[in-house]
Amino acid sequence: MILLENIKDKKLTGNALKNYRRKKKILSLLYENDTLSATYLSKQIGVSLPTAISLLKDLGGSKLVEVRGSGESKGGRRPTLFGLKRDSIFVISCELGRFKGKIGVYNSHNELVAPVTVVGTSIDDVNLVDKLYAEARQILVDNDIDYNRVFAVGMAMPGLVDSINGINFTIKEEAFRNVAERLTMRFGKMVYVNNDARMEAYGEFVFGAAKDHNDAVIINWNWGLGIGLILGGKLYNGSTGFAGELSHTKYNEDGDLCICGKRGCLETVVSASVLIKRAKEAIKEGKISQLTNRFQHKIEELQPEDVIDAAKLGDELAIELLNDIGQALGKALSNTIQLLNPDIIVIGGIVSRANQYILTPIQQAINQHCLEQISGNIEIVISDNWEQSGLLGITAKLFQKLFSDMYK
Repeated sequence: MILLENIKDKKLTGNALKNYRRKKKILSLLYENDTLSATYLSKQIGVSLPTAISLLKDLGGSKLVEVRGSGESKGGRRPTLFGLKRDSIFVISCELGRFKGKIGVYNSHNELVAPVTVVGTSIDDVNLVDKLYAEARQILVDNDIDYNRVFAVGMAMPGLVDSINGINFTIKEEAFRNVAERLTMRFGKMVYVNNDARMEAYGEFVFGAAKDHNDAVIINWNWGLGIGLILGGKLYNGSTGFAGELSHTKYNEDGDLCICGKRGCLETVVSASVLIKRAKEAIKEGKISQLTNRFQHKIEELQPEDVIDAAKLGDELAIELLNDIGQALGKALSNTIQLLNPDIIVIGGIVSRANQYILTPIQQAINQHCLEQISGNIEIVISDNWEQSGLLGITAKLFQKLFSDMYK
């Protein structure tokens, strides 16, 4: 179906090329607005009403667009409304964490067609792509979705990701770094790859807590620490695609060794991994705590959620541990605030479940280290949909690329 293919190497000329681009624009407008009239679409794409109706008929014949009833009358006949068919275009969105991945299949209304599937894998798993492919195909089979109706596959993953070429430079084995190439060969679809924190930021910007905020910092606070930036109403990737690596800035001059190979990175002070490490140390020392009572004989089972739950029950050790990492992150964020002057900071990830036990120390540190004129109006919030925002971010990017004139 040429309408959803890359025309970079196609020989479309004259009216064929014009109509191709007009149809793409119609699909893009319907994706962004849900339902629109032919009159409105004709004005937006700069053609006569009969031409717009003809293009919509073609799209209907391709089972991409359907009639959605009638709109409100402004004195004449009620306009016919058009929208994208829910069962016509699907994408497969994947998001990797440090120890597992998530897969969701979405339709063109950004709706999940089945519950998200969790896969045990990582960026360095040599079988990563095969695992994702097998799980995705099973989701399609279970939900009676034709693979030919899947037009794109996206991946959000930790690491230094070049989103233009789909290369993750953090993957240890160089032969496996070109993730886009591996996905394309296995799935045979259009592919988009980007950093997980940036896709979570984009998901929050389009669908979540950062919506309608042109300058936002979105924090992905999990086993590692990721930062995504929305600047001037656009996702900011940086000149080489690696923007937002606050986690690997120096925090302690002679600190712990980080997974990046350097010492004293912010991630070695504030991540969920560090929270668990310090909690385990306290338990081994026999400090008075609910955590010691519960986990002294099964310490390897301790999870970030256990520390957070203990804090919410008033456990002083748990509160202190969360306060420490909150203060450290707040201090580091102060530099970001002074440089970028955002109007909102959105916090997601497993550590965000601590809510006020991290929000309070973060705010205290910002008050201490920032100029009040810069930080005074910043809103700091916990995302209420962080578990889905990364998948939604990659989904939105996939549909935008599908409906653009060309894609790389």
